[in-house]
Amino acid sequence: MKALRVLSALILFAGACLTGRAEYLNAKTKLAGVLIRRAWELSAHSGEPHAPWPWADTHPIARLQIPRLDYDEIVLDDATPRTLAFGPALLLSGTAIGKPGNVVLAGHRTSWFRPLEKIAPGDSIQIAWFDTHRGGLYERTYHVDLIQVAEPQDVTLLAPTSQDALTLVTCYPFGSSPRSPLRYLVRASPTGPSRLAERSAAGARKSQRPATQVAGYLPENGNPGTGSRGGPNRIHSEMYSQNRKPILFGQLAPGATEALGL
Repeated sequence: MKALRVLSALILFAGACLTGRAEYLNAKTKLAGVLIRRAWELSAHSGEPHAPWPWADTHPIARLQIPRLDYDEIVLDDATPRTLAFGPALLLSGTAIGKPGNVVLAGHRTSWFRPLEKIAPGDSIQIAWFDTHRGGLYERTYHVDLIQVAEPQDVTLLAPTSQDALTLVTCYPFGSSPRSPLRYLVRASPTGPSRLAERSAAGARKSQRPATQVAGYLPENGNPGTGSRGGPNRIHSEMYSQNRKPILFGQLAPGATEALGL
Protein backbone atom coordinates (compact mmCIF):
# COMPACT_ATOMS: atom_id res chain seq x y z
CA MET A 1 0.00 0.00 0.00
CA LYS A 2 2.81 2.38 0.90
CA ALA A 3 4.61 1.54 -2.33
CA LEU A 4 1.45 2.37 -4.30
CA ARG A 5 1.19 5.78 -2.62
CA VAL A 6 4.85 6.50 -3.41
CA LEU A 7 4.35 5.45 -7.03
CA SER A 8 1.26 7.66 -7.34
CA ALA A 9 3.17 10.60 -5.90
CA LEU A 10 6.01 10.07 -8.34
CA ILE A 11 3.59 9.93 -11.28
CA LEU A 12 1.89 13.13 -10.15
CA PHE A 13 5.24 14.82 -9.69
CA ALA A 14 6.42 13.76 -13.16
CA GLY A 15 3.16 14.98 -14.70
CA ALA A 16 3.53 18.34 -12.95
CA CYS A 17 7.10 18.66 -14.21
CA LEU A 18 6.07 17.92 -17.80
CA THR A 19 3.17 20.36 -17.59
CA GLY A 20 5.43 23.03 -16.13
CA ARG A 21 8.00 22.50 -18.86
CA ALA A 22 5.35 22.74 -21.57
CA GLU A 23 4.05 26.00 -20.10
CA TYR A 24 7.60 27.35 -19.86
CA LEU A 25 8.37 26.53 -23.51
CA ASN A 26 5.07 28.06 -24.62
CA ALA A 27 5.78 31.26 -22.70
CA LYS A 28 9.34 31.34 -24.05
CA THR A 29 8.08 31.02 -27.64
CA LYS A 30 5.56 33.84 -27.18
CA LEU A 31 8.17 36.12 -25.61
CA ALA A 32 10.61 35.36 -28.43
CA GLY A 33 7.95 36.30 -30.97
CA VAL A 34 7.36 39.65 -29.27
CA LEU A 35 11.09 40.42 -29.13
CA ILE A 36 11.63 39.41 -32.76
CA ARG A 37 8.80 41.63 -33.98
CA ARG A 38 10.11 44.53 -31.91
CA ALA A 39 13.59 44.03 -33.38
CA TRP A 40 12.05 44.06 -36.87
CA GLU A 41 10.28 47.35 -36.19
CA LEU A 42 13.57 48.88 -35.06
CA SER A 43 15.35 47.59 -38.16
CA ALA A 44 12.57 48.80 -40.44
CA HIS A 45 12.92 52.32 -39.03
CA SER A 46 16.70 52.55 -38.78
CA GLY A 47 17.94 50.30 -41.56
CA GLU A 48 20.37 48.65 -39.14
CA PRO A 49 20.17 45.01 -38.03
CA HIS A 50 18.87 44.57 -34.49
CA ALA A 51 19.26 41.30 -32.60
CA PRO A 52 16.06 40.36 -30.76
CA TRP A 53 18.05 39.56 -27.59
CA PRO A 54 21.71 40.21 -26.71
CA TRP A 55 22.99 36.66 -27.33
CA ALA A 56 20.98 36.02 -30.50
CA ASP A 57 22.98 34.81 -33.50
CA THR A 58 20.41 36.02 -36.02
CA HIS A 59 18.25 39.08 -36.67
CA PRO A 60 15.00 39.92 -38.50
CA ILE A 61 15.46 40.80 -42.17
CA ALA A 62 11.93 40.91 -43.61
CA ARG A 63 8.20 40.63 -43.03
CA LEU A 64 6.30 37.89 -44.87
CA GLN A 65 2.54 38.17 -45.41
CA ILE A 66 -0.06 36.05 -47.19
CA PRO A 67 -3.24 38.14 -47.00
CA ARG A 68 -5.80 35.44 -47.87
CA LEU A 69 -4.47 33.21 -45.08
CA ASP A 70 -4.12 36.11 -42.63
CA TYR A 71 -0.48 35.07 -42.38
CA ASP A 72 2.04 37.54 -40.95
CA GLU A 73 5.49 36.42 -39.76
CA ILE A 74 8.94 37.96 -39.43
CA VAL A 75 11.73 36.35 -41.48
CA LEU A 76 15.10 35.74 -39.81
CA ASP A 77 18.53 35.67 -41.41
CA ASP A 78 20.49 32.42 -41.92
CA ALA A 79 18.40 29.24 -41.83
CA THR A 80 20.08 27.14 -39.14
CA PRO A 81 18.31 24.60 -36.90
CA ARG A 82 18.39 27.08 -34.01
CA THR A 83 17.12 30.00 -36.10
CA LEU A 84 14.24 27.95 -37.50
CA ALA A 85 13.03 27.33 -33.95
CA PHE A 86 12.09 31.03 -33.75
CA GLY A 87 10.64 31.69 -37.20
CA PRO A 88 10.92 31.25 -40.96
CA ALA A 89 14.40 32.00 -42.23
CA LEU A 90 16.39 32.72 -45.38
CA LEU A 91 18.41 29.91 -46.96
CA LEU A 92 21.86 31.21 -47.81
CA SER A 93 21.99 29.31 -51.10
CA GLY A 94 19.24 31.58 -52.46
CA THR A 95 19.62 35.22 -53.23
CA ALA A 96 19.24 37.92 -50.58
CA ILE A 97 15.83 39.53 -50.31
CA GLY A 98 15.66 42.47 -52.68
CA LYS A 99 18.30 41.13 -55.05
CA PRO A 100 17.82 39.41 -58.42
CA GLY A 101 17.24 35.68 -58.43
CA ASN A 102 15.49 33.04 -56.35
CA VAL A 103 14.72 34.01 -52.73
CA VAL A 104 14.33 30.78 -50.71
CA LEU A 105 12.65 30.76 -47.30
CA ALA A 106 12.35 27.72 -45.02
CA GLY A 107 10.05 27.09 -42.08
CA HIS A 108 8.78 24.32 -39.81
CA ARG A 109 5.84 22.23 -41.03
CA THR A 110 4.45 22.15 -37.47
CA SER A 111 4.43 25.89 -36.86
CA TRP A 112 5.70 28.74 -39.04
CA PHE A 113 4.84 27.16 -42.40
CA ARG A 114 1.90 25.03 -41.25
CA PRO A 115 -0.54 27.53 -42.87
CA LEU A 116 0.99 26.73 -46.27
CA GLU A 117 -1.19 23.62 -46.45
CA LYS A 118 -4.07 26.01 -47.25
CA ILE A 119 -2.25 28.11 -49.85
CA ALA A 120 -3.54 28.00 -53.43
CA PRO A 121 -2.31 28.98 -56.90
CA GLY A 122 -2.91 32.66 -57.53
CA ASP A 123 -2.59 33.67 -53.87
CA SER A 124 -0.55 36.80 -53.29
CA ILE A 125 2.54 36.85 -51.07
CA GLN A 126 4.05 40.11 -49.84
CA ILE A 127 7.57 40.71 -48.57
CA ALA A 128 8.83 43.91 -46.95
CA TRP A 129 12.50 44.64 -46.19
CA PHE A 130 14.81 47.59 -45.59
CA ASP A 131 16.88 48.34 -48.68
CA THR A 132 20.18 49.74 -47.42
CA HIS A 133 21.24 50.95 -50.88
CA ARG A 134 18.10 52.97 -51.55
CA GLY A 135 17.64 53.91 -47.91
CA GLY A 136 14.05 52.93 -47.25
CA LEU A 137 11.53 50.21 -46.47
CA TYR A 138 10.58 48.46 -49.70
CA GLU A 139 8.02 45.81 -50.50
CA ARG A 140 7.24 43.44 -53.32
CA THR A 141 4.21 41.32 -54.17
CA TYR A 142 4.37 37.82 -55.65
CA HIS A 143 1.66 35.48 -56.88
CA VAL A 144 1.76 31.71 -56.42
CA ASP A 145 2.47 29.85 -59.65
CA LEU A 146 3.24 26.34 -58.46
CA ILE A 147 2.70 24.10 -55.44
CA GLN A 148 4.71 20.89 -55.48
CA VAL A 149 5.40 17.92 -53.23
CA ALA A 150 8.82 16.56 -54.11
CA GLU A 151 11.38 14.01 -53.04
CA PRO A 152 14.20 15.44 -50.88
CA GLN A 153 16.77 14.90 -53.62
CA ASP A 154 14.78 17.06 -56.06
CA VAL A 155 16.20 20.55 -55.46
CA THR A 156 15.15 22.01 -58.81
CA LEU A 157 12.98 24.73 -57.30
CA LEU A 158 15.65 25.62 -54.74
CA ALA A 159 18.39 26.25 -57.29
CA PRO A 160 19.43 29.78 -58.37
CA THR A 161 17.35 31.28 -61.20
CA SER A 162 17.99 33.95 -63.79
CA GLN A 163 14.51 35.39 -63.22
CA ASP A 164 13.24 36.75 -59.92
CA ALA A 165 11.28 34.22 -57.87
CA LEU A 166 10.22 33.41 -54.33
CA THR A 167 10.30 29.82 -53.06
CA LEU A 168 8.93 28.61 -49.73
CA VAL A 169 9.98 25.16 -48.53
CA THR A 170 8.99 22.94 -45.63
CA CYS A 171 8.79 19.24 -44.87
CA TYR A 172 5.73 17.15 -45.73
CA PRO A 173 3.26 15.93 -44.59
CA PHE A 174 2.19 18.78 -42.35
CA GLY A 175 1.58 18.32 -38.64
CA SER A 176 3.39 16.53 -35.86
CA SER A 177 3.74 13.11 -37.46
CA PRO A 178 7.11 11.53 -36.60
CA ARG A 179 8.15 11.19 -40.26
CA SER A 180 8.27 13.83 -42.99
CA PRO A 181 9.92 12.11 -45.95
CA LEU A 182 8.87 14.63 -48.60
CA ARG A 183 9.29 18.34 -49.26
CA TYR A 184 6.46 20.84 -49.82
CA LEU A 185 7.42 23.73 -52.09
CA VAL A 186 5.61 26.89 -53.10
CA ARG A 187 6.99 28.86 -56.06
CA ALA A 188 5.81 32.43 -56.67
CA SER A 189 6.63 35.07 -59.30
CA PRO A 190 6.71 38.84 -58.77
CA THR A 191 3.71 40.82 -60.00
CA GLY A 192 5.93 43.87 -60.59
CA PRO A 193 9.04 45.67 -59.36
CA SER A 194 9.71 46.47 -55.74
CA ARG A 195 8.17 49.68 -54.44
CA LEU A 196 8.72 52.05 -51.56
CA ALA A 197 6.48 51.02 -48.67
CA GLU A 198 3.78 53.51 -47.70
CA ARG A 199 5.18 54.01 -44.20
CA SER A 200 8.66 54.70 -45.56
CA ALA A 201 7.31 57.05 -48.22
CA ALA A 202 5.29 58.97 -45.65
CA GLY A 203 8.38 59.38 -43.46
CA ALA A 204 10.37 60.68 -46.40
CA ARG A 205 7.71 63.27 -47.27
CA LYS A 206 7.49 64.36 -43.64
CA SER A 207 11.20 65.04 -43.49
CA GLN A 208 11.03 66.76 -46.90
CA ARG A 209 13.48 64.35 -48.42
CA PRO A 210 12.40 63.40 -51.95
CA ALA A 211 11.75 59.69 -52.26
CA THR A 212 12.49 58.30 -55.70
CA GLN A 213 10.72 55.03 -56.46
CA VAL A 214 13.00 52.83 -58.50
CA ALA A 215 11.52 50.47 -61.07
CA GLY A 216 13.56 47.33 -60.58
CA TYR A 217 16.48 46.65 -58.29
CA LEU A 218 19.96 48.10 -58.12
CA PRO A 219 22.27 45.79 -56.13
CA GLU A 220 24.20 47.23 -53.21
CA ASN A 221 27.52 47.08 -55.01
CA GLY A 222 26.13 48.38 -58.30
CA ASN A 223 27.05 45.18 -60.12
CA PRO A 224 23.87 43.37 -61.23
CA GLY A 225 23.59 39.69 -60.56
CA THR A 226 26.44 39.29 -58.08
CA GLY A 227 24.18 38.27 -55.22
CA SER A 228 26.42 39.78 -52.54
CA ARG A 229 25.25 39.29 -48.98
CA GLY A 230 27.21 42.20 -47.49
CA GLY A 231 26.17 44.14 -44.42
CA PRO A 232 27.06 44.89 -40.81
CA ASN A 233 28.32 42.13 -38.57
CA ARG A 234 25.68 40.39 -36.48
CA ILE A 235 25.71 39.45 -32.84
CA HIS A 236 26.74 35.81 -32.44
CA SER A 237 26.08 33.51 -29.53
CA GLU A 238 28.94 31.37 -28.27
CA MET A 239 26.43 29.13 -26.52
CA TYR A 240 25.02 27.45 -29.61
CA SER A 241 27.94 27.28 -32.03
CA GLN A 242 27.04 23.73 -33.07
CA ASN A 243 23.80 25.02 -34.65
CA ARG A 244 25.19 28.10 -36.35
CA LYS A 245 26.30 26.47 -39.61
CA PRO A 246 24.20 27.85 -42.50
CA ILE A 247 22.06 25.40 -44.45
CA LEU A 248 22.57 25.48 -48.23
CA PHE A 249 20.16 24.15 -50.81
CA GLY A 250 22.60 21.42 -51.77
CA GLN A 251 22.22 20.09 -48.22
CA LEU A 252 18.54 19.42 -48.81
CA ALA A 253 19.41 16.02 -50.22
CA PRO A 254 18.39 12.80 -48.41
CA GLY A 255 19.83 12.59 -44.92
CA ALA A 256 20.98 16.20 -44.79
CA THR A 257 17.45 17.60 -44.81
CA GLU A 258 16.75 16.12 -41.41
CA ALA A 259 19.19 18.74 -40.06
CA LEU A 260 16.52 21.33 -40.78
CA GLY A 261 13.98 19.56 -38.62
CA LEU A 262 11.22 21.24 -40.62
